[in-house]
Amino acid sequence: MSGSGRPTDPSGLERYYVLTNGRSGPGGSASSLDVATLVVSRTAPAQGMQHEHEEILRRCREPLSVAELGAHLGLPFNILAVLLSDLLDAGRIEARDPIPAHHAGRGPDLALLQEVLNGLEGI
Repeated sequence: MSGSGRPTDPSGLERYYVLTNGRSGPGGSASSLDVATLVVSRTAPAQGMQHEHEEILRRCREPLSVAELGAHLGLPFNILAVLLSDLLDAGRIEARDPIPAHHAGRGPDLALLQEVLNGLEGI
């Protein structure tokens, strides 16, 4: 606690403001992201990176949906989208549209749909 009686650790909305440097939504290349977009790392984390950026790069060594990533990191979609925008603009990640089930030769992936639902319920 600081002398003002307020915690020194940002939490809730303050934490999100700090994580995104005050931005409320993604811009540019990340404006088309949705919960089903697959994210895959193109580079390893670099020394001095923001912790959340490092976590995204670590978790996305294999393609991971935005919904799954949000659930793992405990971040709402719009906050995660801002962080993903930073990494997209820096060329550190790639965002891919998911392969439609009829192209994959099978029905919907029920486990993925459950993960998306769980992620949305946490928002």
